[in-house]
Amino acid sequence: MLAESLTNDTSSVAIAGVTLAADLSGALYWEDQRTLIVSDLHLEKGSSYAMRGVLLPPYDTIATLGRLGAVIARHDPRTVIALGDSFHDRDAHQRLSPANRDVLGALQARRDWIWISGNHDPALPSDLGGTVADEIAIGAITFRHEPTGALGEIAGHLHPKARISARGRAMERRCFATDGQRAVMPAFGAYTGGLSIRDAAFAKIFRSLGFVAHVLGDHRMHAIAASRCC
Repeated sequence: MLAESLTNDTSSVAIAGVTLAADLSGALYWEDQRTLIVSDLHLEKGSSYAMRGVLLPPYDTIATLGRLGAVIARHDPRTVIALGDSFHDRDAHQRLSPANRDVLGALQARRDWIWISGNHDPALPSDLGGTVADEIAIGAITFRHEPTGALGEIAGHLHPKARISARGRAMERRCFATDGQRAVMPAFGAYTGGLSIRDAAFAKIFRSLGFVAHVLGDHRMHAIAASRCC
């Protein structure tokens, strides 16, 4: 559950007895392990759509890497874990421009970097730097791409968002979804959409509406019971 605010950019979240900082960017930071966790970067989504004739501004990768660089600079992690779907398709890494590849390499420098395989990028190549794994466990916490509802699990895949009504109008925002025992992270990528936390997919994970949406606001996090979201 959400505890006190740590800074304007982070709030404390406990998952399976482990305290992490939920960052307003959509990342988690585990200070005791000096580990930063991000999910669903979906790099090169714009170029993937362009190949199918859907033209989007080709700036999603540099925007996502820029946001990732900012949160890395803020926390200076020793380890970065990317929870799958880091690339939008199997060949997306090949479409990285030399400049964006250099940016990614600079972010990885002097850090352990772990790529978790996702459904969009199940076979990541070794030349990206870092290591590739299906999942990884650190103490009580297991990191994987697709959530199963297991205790101590931190996953991505579903791109949770919360719809909130206030003062006569509704808004949708990305969010962390957690009941204190497991968590689903918001998508970090610039062009990623979202799935309502009231969708049946979340009911399979949390079994009830007794979980909390930690909503990414403009200036701070907001803890809102899932049952209060539309």
